[in-house]
Amino acid sequence: MHITFSELRKIKHDLPTGSVKTISDLLGISEQTVRNYFGAKKYENGQIIGKHIQPGPDGGFVSLERTDILDAAKKIIALEEHAVA
Repeated sequence: MHITFSELRKIKHDLPTGSVKTISDLLGISEQTVRNYFGAKKYENGQIIGKHIQPGPDGGFVSLERTDILDAAKKIIALEEHAVA
């Protein structure tokens, strides 16, 4: 899957408080790994999972080999939007 870095960061910023922990618990990965997926670079405390960034507009293009973190984030955002509506 391909997405711009800006789109990936927007999804991260749209997540409600506590979502990083929710995603990490759901997928059995560290919270820092989830943060790294969305653009953090603290690799000593978490891994980067299936992500490669190519320079370009909007922060570059991100090629995601693994989408389960992104899918979980989108589901949380959709549930939050539904709860507010």
